[in-house]
Amino acid sequence: MNRIEVIGLGAGDVDQLPLGIYKKLTQSNTRIYTRTIDHPVIETLLTEGVRFEAFDAMYEAEEQFGAVYDRIANALIGYAKEHDGTLIYTVPGHPMLAEKTVQLLLDQTEVEVEIAGGQSYLDDLFTSLKIDPIEGFQFADGTSFARSDLDYRHHLIFCQVYDRFVASEVKLALLEDLPPDYVVTIVEAAGSKQEKIVSVPLEELDHSMEISNLTSVYVPPAHETMLNHTFNRLREVMARLRGPGGCPWDQEQTHESLREYTIEEVYELIDAIDAEDDNNMIEELGDILMHVMLHSQIGEDDGFFTIDDVIRSITDKMIFRHPHVFADTKVDSVEDVTKNWEQLKKEEKGEQRKSVLDGVPKHLPSLAKAFKLQKKAAKVGFNWDDASDIWTKLDEEIKEVQEAIERKSTDEIEDEFGEVLFVLANLTRYYKINPEIALNRANRKFISRFTFIEEQLNKQGQDINKATLEEMDAYWDQAKERE
Repeated sequence: MNRIEVIGLGAGDVDQLPLGIYKKLTQSNTRIYTRTIDHPVIETLLTEGVRFEAFDAMYEAEEQFGAVYDRIANALIGYAKEHDGTLIYTVPGHPMLAEKTVQLLLDQTEVEVEIAGGQSYLDDLFTSLKIDPIEGFQFADGTSFARSDLDYRHHLIFCQVYDRFVASEVKLALLEDLPPDYVVTIVEAAGSKQEKIVSVPLEELDHSMEISNLTSVYVPPAHETMLNHTFNRLREVMARLRGPGGCPWDQEQTHESLREYTIEEVYELIDAIDAEDDNNMIEELGDILMHVMLHSQIGEDDGFFTIDDVIRSITDKMIFRHPHVFADTKVDSVEDVTKNWEQLKKEEKGEQRKSVLDGVPKHLPSLAKAFKLQKKAAKVGFNWDDASDIWTKLDEEIKEVQEAIERKSTDEIEDEFGEVLFVLANLTRYYKINPEIALNRANRKFISRFTFIEEQLNKQGQDINKATLEEMDAYWDQAKERE
């Protein structure tokens, strides 16, 4: 059967090559394929008459490493199918260590693949760096990694740092989390006679020494104070505040005691958004996240739930309610997305909700609750089709307020004013305006204008309590003009 035999060349020179592998390569009667010709072992074997067919040209032809690996694997499969017997394919290091082409070959079933071994350079690397991987170790491919997957609490080593471009990509990713002067170590040809080790500030990673396909970059574990921007660090801080020796205030909080503070933080975020203040938004979003974490820590301390349950819940919900993203549902518009969302929401809740109006928070501000109630009722057709009908209804309700005032019935006046506000909430919904946000904007305008009146009167040395309405109105108009 046609077969590909994969041989590892190790990470150093020919002296590190096992005798059996050396014999196999030097005694082969066929051309040997290799991922790259740039390796000390190949340099030596070429002088001994061993012939290699390298795939280096494919790196020049493709922009992405993934495409290169696919082409190499497909080429090898094609060569193996064309010729009977065994085809030899060599790779740097060990075939099962950071070799994507080998994984692609193992995933296919067209030709048989055999791994002949080869020396891994990790033992030499650990020895050179004097680190013990039992303390925690992460091995990352410099050509293909996600910054979010990097764990800076443990020893971190990047392999496949072929050239300065890859080194630059690694550097830029690390600079998102570590300071420019953070010291990293570059290791070249670990364990061989050509081994070079140099430590440099992170910002100099891509312009400090020659880089080749035998280059690795070591990032030592970071101190916890450098990781204050990470989720796990935040989780640790919240657990510490609630734990033994923590903060007495945090320790005595309950879900109930935090309610008013949580509400305040949401409104402070809205203020920051309205003010278009990005720095304040960062702070207020952080405060809201702190409340999420604190509520979750209380849940964990009480043995009911953890932040993992919270995250799993919202992740599952987002995936379930977005089948047009995570499945094969087709949508053509935002309206389609909204319809799907509501239908999926019903499926999700099942029999939990008996009324169309279920699900509106009890403690929602009254104006916002009126808006939400009418929005839900409108979804089943309980709604005016034309805004003019709502305006007519508003006129009716205002007349009823006036009539109640004439009758001097306090309860009736309160009821009728409530009806007016309820209709106004419906009007805002028709025009796609949130009444809470609209009223909040009006409140901010009032505060700004009235404060201007106070400032102007103060400049004139005039007591606001003695100012006339006409004087205050004049300053009010000036405040409006300034806006």
